Amino acid sequence: MDLVCGVPEKHGDAGMRQQKDELFIRKGPHMATTLLSEPHRGTALMETAAGDHGGKYLTFKLANEEYGLEILKVREINGMMDITAVPQMPPYMKGVINLRGKVIPVIDLRLKFGFMEIEHTEQTCIIVVDVGQDIGIIVDTVSEVLDIKGESIEPPPQVGKAVDNSFILGMGKVGDSVKILLNIARVLTEEEMLDLNDATGSAQANELAEVGV
Repeated sequence: MDLVCGVPEKHGDAGMRQQKDELFIRKGPHMATTLLSEPHRGTALMETAAGDHGGKYLTFKLANEEYGLEILKVREINGMMDITAVPQMPPYMKGVINLRGKVIPVIDLRLKFGFMEIEHTEQTCIIVVDVGQDIGIIVDTVSEVLDIKGESIEPPPQVGKAVDNSFILGMGKVGDSVKILLNIARVLTEEEMLDLNDATGSAQANELAEVGV
């Protein structure tokens, strides 16, 4: 199943039936949102409870590399929207968004991984993920949902003690390609999460002050 910022591409009637089974699509005036259906979230939970990393992964691209994250961690997928900048934050912490009344911090995964910043396009997406709290991650484009078997996932490469790759869950082999599977909860350190929480708290306080609460 192919996705473009939350909107599956059409592949005939059979493809559309399968897509409707797996995703619930809701279109707004300025963005498209994909919400995971609850039955499939439950199915994914049973699949990943078996003790390996096999299961369903949402795949996406950053700088021509393919990444994946566990579907259970994905809340929804949005097109780009207005991001309110928060002062004195690292460059990869882009600010916060107001998602149906909830303030959510947003990071640019390109910058966090040390890639060059690029202009956003119609394919740029914000994936809202659950890392103990909801955060948004900006990616170049969302690709598809893949079911990757445990035996097709190898441990991350050993690159020396000086390099922390604990945020890499494994390397998923899919056909002739390899997907870098992320442990999204470990992409940010504990200290970085505290900074993110401070930024979110400041943005919420400012919003309440503006409405006179």
